[in-house]
Amino acid sequence: MPLIVFPTSQLLWVRVAALVFTCVAFSVAAHGASHGGMADWCIFCWAFSFACTLLVLLVEQCGLQARAPVSWSNFPITVACYAALLCLSASVIFPLFFLKDQQRISREARDYNIASTVFSCLAAVTYMAEVSLTKARPGEVAGYMATAPGLMKVCQTFVACIIFILVSNPVSYDRHPALKWCMAVYCICFILSMAVVVLCVGECTGYLPIPFSKFLSAYGLLAVIMYLTATIIWPIFQFDRKYQYGGDQSKLIAVAVLTALNFLLYLADLAYTARLVFVSA
Repeated sequence: MPLIVFPTSQLLWVRVAALVFTCVAFSVAAHGASHGGMADWCIFCWAFSFACTLLVLLVEQCGLQARAPVSWSNFPITVACYAALLCLSASVIFPLFFLKDQQRISREARDYNIASTVFSCLAAVTYMAEVSLTKARPGEVAGYMATAPGLMKVCQTFVACIIFILVSNPVSYDRHPALKWCMAVYCICFILSMAVVVLCVGECTGYLPIPFSKFLSAYGLLAVIMYLTATIIWPIFQFDRKYQYGGDQSKLIAVAVLTALNFLLYLADLAYTARLVFVSA
């Protein structure tokens, strides 16, 4: 009787561990936590990460990378980076909403919530390890998403999504044209960064009317300038007494901090991209 032998590696075991941790996290949370709102978001984070990791494992173990309709040098590390950020966010959000007030929940539900939080943290660390193992090394030929600028694109889109959530509930950008400009900055830069991710994963960069490197440089410079304006304008029109309207100050401060964070990410992205362009030239 023939035996099926699967090739093993450090990366394989890391992915299997991530698969197990996310499976336990969303299974226990679905059983013990109250549903709706943030609980459903956290369960989605774990379930999405689990499904994508399972897909990567099945494709690689069956040797179907060449038949996949995506760039396999870009897809797995993109998935791992998004999964790391999703699990990290769930590891912060879940205990804040479901462990902070322990008097309102039963002991059994509390134990389930603690278990979900622990396995979510383990999953986040595991996905970070996968990104570390699969990212491009100096001098190594790899897909764009495995490079520092590619990974920063993932972080930029994720931070923008958090900003969208914070400014939308309640709406905090419609009181002044300057704040609407900040929202336009978030939307335009998010769309362009996500377009870069999709183009790389889908191997469609050759369809651009200009060289991909020039597109990245031009877009990076534009994004830095736009985010610089938003980093300055948002705090002025939200916290200056002359324009202050009220609202949830903690959310407004969080948006200001995340805007500054994304500005730094775009600035570092531009520096890396310019360096790659000049070195290749």
